[in-house]
Formats: sequence, C-alpha cells, structure tokens
Amino acid sequence: MKKNKNLDSAPWIWRSVSTISIVATLLLIFGFAYAIKDVIFPQGDSTLNEGQKAATPAQDAQNSGNKAVVEDGKIRMAVIGDSLARGTGDDEGLGFVRRAANLLKDEGKDVQVLNNLGVNGLRTDALLKKLDEQGVQYVLQQSNFILLSIGANDLFQGGQVLQGEDPPTAEKLAAALPETSKRLQEILKKVKEINPNAQIAYIGLYNPFGNVKELEKPGNAVVAAWNDAAMSILNNEDNMTLVPTFDLFENHLDEYLSSDHFHPNGQGYQQMAVRIAQEYHGNKPAEGSAK
Repeated sequence: MKKNKNLDSAPWIWRSVSTISIVATLLLIFGFAYAIKDVIFPQGDSTLNEGQKAATPAQDAQNSGNKAVVEDGKIRMAVIGDSLARGTGDDEGLGFVRRAANLLKDEGKDVQVLNNLGVNGLRTDALLKKLDEQGVQYVLQQSNFILLSIGANDLFQGGQVLQGEDPPTAEKLAAALPETSKRLQEILKKVKEINPNAQIAYIGLYNPFGNVKELEKPGNAVVAAWNDAAMSILNNEDNMTLVPTFDLFENHLDEYLSSDHFHPNGQGYQQMAVRIAQEYHGNKPAEGSAK
C-alpha cells in the first residue's frame, strides 16, 4: 500500500504555519507597543536632555520653587545648627525660631516654620557634613528666612566646663578661633549655595560664663573675637545678617539662662526672638534695646 506524501507533510506544514503566525503576531504586538511608546512615555527632544541629570526634589525646588517662595508673601522659616537652634532650655519648648515666628505673626505676617534642624552638641565640622544631606538641603531650599546657630560648642564644649572640667584659658579659647571661624565661613557659603535667594540670619554668641570668675574675661574676649569674625564674613555677603545677643545676656545671665547655666530659658529665647524679628525687617537694634 502506497503512502500519501501529502499526508506525511501535512503536520510539518501546519507547524510551520503556526510558527510563522506566532512570530508575526509577536512582531505586530512589538511594533504597536513601540509606536505608542512615545505617546505614553514622552521623552522630549534629545538635544535638550543631552548632558542633563535627573533632578532631585531639592533641585526642582531650587530651579522652580524658590522664586514662588520669595514672591508669594509668606515667610517660610527654617533653623539649623546646635542646641540653641533646637531650643534646649526653653521651658515652653518654643526656642527662638517659634517665638520669632509668633512675633511676626502678631504683626500680621503670614509665617510658617518649616522645620527645626537643630541638633544638641552640634559643632561646625559636623554641620558642614549635615549640609550635604539631601533632606536638609530640601528644607533650606523651601525656606526664605534661614536662621543659623553654631559655634558655642566649638568654643565652650557645650558648657561641660561647669561639670567639673578645668576651665579653658584665654589662650586655649583663642586657639580655637581660626579653624572654627574658617568653618563658619564655609558653612555660610554652603547655605547660600543651597538657597541663594533666602535671607540668612546668623545668631551671634553670648558668654554664658560671664558670672564665673575664671571664665568672665577670657569668655568675653573670645566671644567678641568670634562675633567680629562672623561680622566680617557676613558683611561680604548679600542677604546675610548677624543677630547680636552678647549684650542681651551680659548683665542678665541669672534672669535669661536656664538651670544648666548654658542655654537660654524661655525669657532668654524671647529676647533673642525680638532681635530676630528686628533683623528680618532690616532694623539694627541699639545695644540693649530689647528688654
């Protein structure tokens, strides 16, 4: 009995046809997906994207949001720095930033405190590193009034001299000035790079040991030198001011310091807040005017 060749080749033909059909279908699906890709996921002009990196939320804020932050009439405050920035010692937990915000609100200003980035014990070297953090940069870029408090821990070890340590000599205090003031300059420069449109107010130092015999004169000398160095830096920059505090505490340490004899209490922070509100308006207060 003879085999039918057509019957023998039929399975092969059907397999070939099926394979071709599947491949054609896949090509059709791929071609369709490729055709609508630009509609669903537009890429833009490649010449515009060439050499550009994807923007972070902080960069977006700097590129497009800062102008609105400045022009919409709202004061957006942020504070960064040490335990004074944090408000340590304030019996009401407000610190100078929220107290200053309340004073400006009482004047009818639209004020928002975005964040308090103060860290207890922070020194200038640690703050320089902190300014590289994306979250910190994002907050500062959203602000238009930035308050900065730093330097007291570099000079006075956060008040540890009152806890049994030997008081520093005038020479030791003075020796810390060059490197620390250099880092302050780097800090201010970096803050301005992060947000070139914001008003930056640096909180000057006071001598918390003015009523400690061994530390009154050397403390006054180093604080005066520090504030002078800070003023020299700030005078060379736009939109930067120094908020003086030395005279506020000089004759009122018992009244304005907290129980740790280093940080301000509520009254002390309130006096600082008055100065900050004055600085926002560009009004330089006379020495001792905030009572």
